[in-house]
Amino acid sequence: MAPFPLDLLGLLGKPGTYLFFLIIGFGFGYALETSGFNKSTILAGQFYFRDSRVVKVFFTAIVVAMSLLFLAVRIGLLDYNLIWVPPTYLWPGIVGGLIMGVGFILGGFCPGTSIVAASTLKLDGVAYVLGGLVGAWAFGETERFFADFYFGSYYGRVTLMDLFHISTGAAMLLISLMAILFFFVMESLQTLVTGEKPTPSIPRRIAWFAPLIVSLIVFVWGDATPAEKWARIAPLKEPLLESRAVYIHPGELLDSLADDTLSVVMLDVRPETDYNLFHIHGAQRVDMADLPHIARELLLRPNINQTVIVLMSNDETAATQAWKVLQAESVPNVYILEGGVNRWIATFAAEEEGIQPASQSGEDQLAYTFQAALGDRWEASDPFPHDWELEYQPKIKLERKKGPSSGGCG
Repeated sequence: MAPFPLDLLGLLGKPGTYLFFLIIGFGFGYALETSGFNKSTILAGQFYFRDSRVVKVFFTAIVVAMSLLFLAVRIGLLDYNLIWVPPTYLWPGIVGGLIMGVGFILGGFCPGTSIVAASTLKLDGVAYVLGGLVGAWAFGETERFFADFYFGSYYGRVTLMDLFHISTGAAMLLISLMAILFFFVMESLQTLVTGEKPTPSIPRRIAWFAPLIVSLIVFVWGDATPAEKWARIAPLKEPLLESRAVYIHPGELLDSLADDTLSVVMLDVRPETDYNLFHIHGAQRVDMADLPHIARELLLRPNINQTVIVLMSNDETAATQAWKVLQAESVPNVYILEGGVNRWIATFAAEEEGIQPASQSGEDQLAYTFQAALGDRWEASDPFPHDWELEYQPKIKLERKKGPSSGGCG
C-alpha cells in the first residue's frame, strides 16, 4: 500500500497533528512574508506589470507541487485517490473567480495574503480580513436565495487528464511549458513597463526548468496501469482471495440489500447481452475499462464507510479481476458474489418458468437459457428477503477508510 497520505491522527494523535499543522502553517506564512506578500502595493503591482514576483511564486508553487505529487504517485509512494480534488461547479466558479479578481485588484490582497498582512498589524490587511469575515457572514445568510445557481453546473471531480483524455505526464508537460511561457511574458512586460531587466541567475533557471524535467520523466514513464498498481499490493490482498474471505453467499447479498443501515452498490461486469438476459435488480452494468473512473466516484461518496460494493460476473473470473482493480484504486468494502450470477439463479430461480439450465457452458459464461431477455423483470432478479432463510457464513466486515482529504490555500 502507498505510505502517503499519512494517517496523522493515527500516527501522532490530536496534539501531534495540531502541532504538525502549526509547523506547516508557520512555514507557509513565513514564505509569504519573506516574499513581500504582506504589502498590497506589491500584490496589486502584478496587474499593472510593475512586479511579477507574485505570479512567479505562486506558479512556481503550483508546478513544484504538481511535479513532486505526480512523481510520488508514479513511484507508488502516494495514493492519488486519497487526495482531495475539489469538485467542479462551472458557472459558480467563474462568477466567484471574477468577484475575487476584482476584490484582489481593489483591495490588493487575496484571502491568504491578507492574513499575513493582518498578522503584521498592517491596517489595510486588518480591514481586508474584517471585510472578508463580514462577506462570509453575508454569504451564509443569503445563500439560500441562490442555492440553485450555487450548486448548479456540477461536473464532479474533473482533471485535465479527464477533460482532454491525456496522460498525467502530458498534462504536466502542458502546465510546465505554460508556466515557463508565462514567466517569460511577465518578465518581458515588467521590463517594458519599468525599464528594469531581471538579473539572470542559476537558481532562477533551475526553478523554471526542473519541473519540466520531472514532467518529461513522468510523461515518458507513463501512467501506472491497474496491473502495476495491483502488483504493489498483491502480497497483502492475495490471501483474501485464497481464503475466499471476500466471496459472499447470495443469501448474504440479499440480506445486505434489505439492511437499511447499509448502502449496497452492485456492479455487473458481464457482457451487455448476458446482462440483458438476466441481472439482479439494482445491479449496474459496467465495463472493466471504466472501473478506475468508477473507483474515483465511489471514493467521493459521503457514506463510503457504510457502502458495500459487490462485483458479479457469470461465475467469478471477471468479477475477481474487477475486484483487483478496485483494490488497486483503494476502494474499501469490495466483495465478490460467490459463484456469480449462475449461483444466484441456482439459488433463487430453481422453479421459475422460462429459465432452464444450459446443456453446456464455458468458463464464466451463463449456465442457463432464458425464454426472453427480461433483464431484472424475472422473479429471481428481485427476491423478497423475508421469503428466504439461507444458511451462510457472514463475511462482510465494514472497513472504515479515510476518503480523499481536503486542504489548500484560501
